[in-house]
Formats: sequence, structure tokens, C-alpha cells
Amino acid sequence: MLVRPLSGAKPAFAFPAGAVDAQMHMYLPGYPAQPGGPDLPAGSLPNADQYRAFMAWLGIDRVIITQGNAHQRDNGNLLACLDEMGDVARGVAVIDETTSESELDRLSAAGVVGVRIMDLPGGAVGLDALEAVDAKAASRGWMLAVQFDGNRILDHAPRLQALKSRWVFDHHGKFFAGATPDGPEITALRQLLDGGRCWFKFAGVYESSRSGGPDYADVAAFSKVLAAHAPERIVWGSNWPHNLAKTQDTYPDDVALANTVLGWISDEAALRQALVDNPEELFGLPAWQGSRT
Repeated sequence: MLVRPLSGAKPAFAFPAGAVDAQMHMYLPGYPAQPGGPDLPAGSLPNADQYRAFMAWLGIDRVIITQGNAHQRDNGNLLACLDEMGDVARGVAVIDETTSESELDRLSAAGVVGVRIMDLPGGAVGLDALEAVDAKAASRGWMLAVQFDGNRILDHAPRLQALKSRWVFDHHGKFFAGATPDGPEITALRQLLDGGRCWFKFAGVYESSRSGGPDYADVAAFSKVLAAHAPERIVWGSNWPHNLAKTQDTYPDDVALANTVLGWISDEAALRQALVDNPEELFGLPAWQGSRT
């Protein structure tokens, strides 16, 4: 049975106060998987206290809970999770062109600050709805989390440049066929980052790396370039509880993964940007005023 560790060695560096995990999924009992999406994650689903324990272990103070593909367009689980986690959490929901203003009001009141576009198998709303979803998000001051096969970025760049909302390119871009630091895909991405409304998320590197762990050298090569080029546009997410892991031997070592991926960021100042300042701007979070006991 899959067991998700909640304690152990700490990360090699101390997460700064106010650190934001920009990519978690969360599942509560009573919310089954919906048709069209994948199954719920393997093993016993973590409860809210286990999420809090994971955050405390790594040194995370705030979290963005992203609607899982398993729940498709039913945001009920997400809203329950936001209620359970309280003010340390905000949400990224799923909407489409038919979503009513009253539903947007309900989502906003619950703590939703963004919506996702997932143009890969199992996704609920894809790029065909990009402009319609962007218009609704922009009207609320929300952001977009956009995920597609990154090797098609040249095809989509004009539409992405025209987005009204702040948006983040998810999961290291998911360049399934690979990308090189000086190749056309990364050049296009750098131009999008320079446009001022695009961010890049370090999360779920194992989902698209062709070289694999523990170093993920292929993704590391272009991620380091992007982090150096635009340190003000990088955010990080744990991707906990690692939805794709089905067995213990495929489950990532969370601390080793954080050490590796955040090690691609050049210095302490840039690390603070990625963990605190950048997610505050992307997700519209208030400046951190809390303290750790």
C-alpha cells in the first residue's frame, strides 16, 4: 500500500517565512472521481491534518490548492478543502464559458484566485476555451494555470501573448519531446516571460523529464536558464500528494525533490522571490505578515 511520508530530514535550506506551495492537490472523502478524468490518487487519501504536517515538514506557510483532474468541472471538493484549510489556502478552480456570474461569486467568496486550462488527456477544460475562460478570469482579477504539451508553444504563443490575465505555464512546461536552453521553444517562452503577464512553475518535474531522476538533467538545463533570465517570474509547487504515483517505488522523495529543483535557482534572494514574492503577485495574495512559532 502506498504510504506518503510526513516527516524526515529537512530540506537543505530553510524555506523563508511566508513560503507558498503553488501546486498542491487535495482530496476529501465524499467526492468521487468524475467521468472523463483519472481516478483518485492511489492509497489512502491524506486528511487535512496530514496536509498540514507535510507543510510543516518542508517549511511551507501558504498553499495553492489546484482542482484535480479527477474532479473535472465539479469544484465541490476544492471548496470543501478551502474551508477546511482556512486562510493559509487559496484555490485554482475549473470553469468554462458557461460558468455563471453567481457561480464565480461563490468561488471567489470561498477563496478561489485562479482557474486552470489543462489541454492534456484527462483535463477538464482545454485550450479551445482559453479566451472565454481568460475573459471571465480577468473580470475577477484571477490568474490562469495553463498546461499543454510544451513542444507546441510556438503554435500557441500568439494566443498566450494576448491573454488579459496573469498566467503561469505549469509543470516545467511539459516539453515531452524535450527542449534545449537555446532552442526555439525556450526562446519563445523567454519572450512570454518578458511580456509581464507570464510566470513559470517549477513542479512535477518527473512528469515530463526524459532523463529522469534524481537530477532530471534535461529539465534542469532549461529551468536554470529561465530562472536566471526572469527570477521574478518563477514559482514552485510540491505537487503533493503526487497523483500519478501508484506504488511506493514510484513515489518521489519530497525533500530530495525540493532540494534538487530549488537548487536550480541561483541564490537566496531569487529563492525568496520564487517562494514568497512571486506567488504573492501571481495569485494576488496579501503580503505575508505572519510569523512562525
